[in-house]
Amino acid sequence: MHAPLPSAVALAESVAEKSLLRFLTCGSVDDGKSTLIGRLLYDTKLVFDDQLAALEKDSRKHGTTGEAIDLALLVDGLEAEREQGITIDVAYRYFATAKRTFIVADTPGHEQYTRNMATGASNADLAVILIDARKGVLTQTKRHSFICSLLGIRHVVLAVNKIDLVDYREDAFDAIEQAYRAFAAPLGFREITAIPLSARDGDNVTTRSDRLPWHKGPTLLEHLEAVDVESDATSKPFRLPVQWVNRPNLDFRGFAGTISSGTVRPGDEIVVAGSGKTSRVARIVTMDGDLASASAGDSVTLTLEDEVDIARGDVLSHPADRPEVSNQFAARLIWMQDERLLPGRSYLIKLATRTVPATVTSLKHKIDVNSLDHLAARTLGLNEIAEVNVETGAALAFDPYADNRETGAFIVIDRETNATAGAGMILHGLRRATNIHRQASSVDKATRARLKRQKPAIVWFTGLSASGKSTIANLVEVKLAARGQHTMLLDGDNVRFGLNKDLGFTDADRVENVRRIGEVAKLFVDAGVITLCSFISPFESERRIVRDLVGDGEFLEIFVDAPLSACIARDPKGLYKRALAGEIPNFTGVSSPYEPPKAPELTLLTTEASVEELADRVVEALEQRGLIERV
Repeated sequence: MHAPLPSAVALAESVAEKSLLRFLTCGSVDDGKSTLIGRLLYDTKLVFDDQLAALEKDSRKHGTTGEAIDLALLVDGLEAEREQGITIDVAYRYFATAKRTFIVADTPGHEQYTRNMATGASNADLAVILIDARKGVLTQTKRHSFICSLLGIRHVVLAVNKIDLVDYREDAFDAIEQAYRAFAAPLGFREITAIPLSARDGDNVTTRSDRLPWHKGPTLLEHLEAVDVESDATSKPFRLPVQWVNRPNLDFRGFAGTISSGTVRPGDEIVVAGSGKTSRVARIVTMDGDLASASAGDSVTLTLEDEVDIARGDVLSHPADRPEVSNQFAARLIWMQDERLLPGRSYLIKLATRTVPATVTSLKHKIDVNSLDHLAARTLGLNEIAEVNVETGAALAFDPYADNRETGAFIVIDRETNATAGAGMILHGLRRATNIHRQASSVDKATRARLKRQKPAIVWFTGLSASGKSTIANLVEVKLAARGQHTMLLDGDNVRFGLNKDLGFTDADRVENVRRIGEVAKLFVDAGVITLCSFISPFESERRIVRDLVGDGEFLEIFVDAPLSACIARDPKGLYKRALAGEIPNFTGVSSPYEPPKAPELTLLTTEASVEELADRVVEALEQRGLIERV
């Protein structure tokens, strides 16, 4: 092997004495990211004999360097990566020199794997952005640079690779450096260090190259060993997002988590950011015993002098410097899902240790990664970046991302698939309603309902156009009125003449249409009224939003089920005929999807019973749930 393997004890002692630098390589496809990391590993003598033998074998099978060893294969570990010659997933590698230890993330260059690149950048202190000397600054170079900026990376190495393929020309290097600096000027990088190199041949990677005498700056490794990116997290205000309430017995109650920033000591006063309750730290408990202090990055359990109501997701801080607590904030968002972001749709947001429902209330603008221009937009597609306003279902404690990467970053989760849909960075809280407070009402929902001798609810009829929703809902209201019940019927067509006359039929408009109706229906429920809603409402997530607006048992989803062929045959308004002819875009069932309910309270098969019988079934369902009295 290249060097004798040190003992585990010697290695641990050596690592403990050195600072750690986390960095990533990024840039466009085939700029040489994997090869560069392979060169660093090879030249720092971290490739052992068995790895080298396997590398020589794999190079003959998958390599792209002829008879020479293909160093990229040291990093591209997936078989699919080797067969295709591309990086797909983020690959993390560890190496060390006499001066420093390193964790490097090799990130994909293809646009469809931008989400993987963002993952690699999220914990990095420095980015090595590679550029092919023959191609210059490309779109993906700009995209990755912008994401690095968004994710708080302030130190950049501009590695102009494959300099050998432009005959080691200084003018080619200078042109690329000038073009990149001009693009990156608004991104807020603290330092950009440009280095010409050849990852394949090793020029200026770990040793200076005689073929680049005009370059007076450091080699890549020299810069990585010397760059000062020591985290200032310990000097920032104290933050501990509570991961777990540890109560093994009646005599111990501690609050466990990883300190995001700052330092804490026994005796320090702390506050629960959300509730404002205060106490003092009694002990800092770890598996290895109590500590006299703990700082950013330490996983600890705090015990307090007082009994304070604290749960998972709460954030502990010093009273003099608290995080903001709000249910609205502005953020930059990177969308990572094939299905487009729709403002008004319900997602989940995970911020630190807390997960809550949330919606993007407005999409202020998209950001063009080429020019950094702001573009008008109503939705957001895969790999697109935007500034948005977000509203959460419960107030969260947070800091602007620029102040604290740990308490200012969040992920967006698709409620249907549980997949990560986006990553966001909080810009600032929105204090739009600080002068508005809820007005207490002496007459509440229960009182209003009792006067009406009924329990209020939203009865939501969903189904394709011409399935029979409005006909059944109308007959149900007639039957309820005959029994003296208090009702209100909201119909999809009727509300578009007033409340929603400004909306069209795009997916984004459909989401907003249902959101508004849900809010109106909730007001009727608060008034003690049985509210009948007849809407196509094609998306499961929007129907869930309305369900979540009211209490348990106050939402009944009625699936009016009719085959598309039956709806087309009925077609009382001639809409299907026009839609099939291409005259009506975004028509549900023809050119726009319909998501049937997965577990409705009631399914009505309109091809198997009369309207009268189906309406009676709805009334019976209301009786069974105790919403109205039996007669």
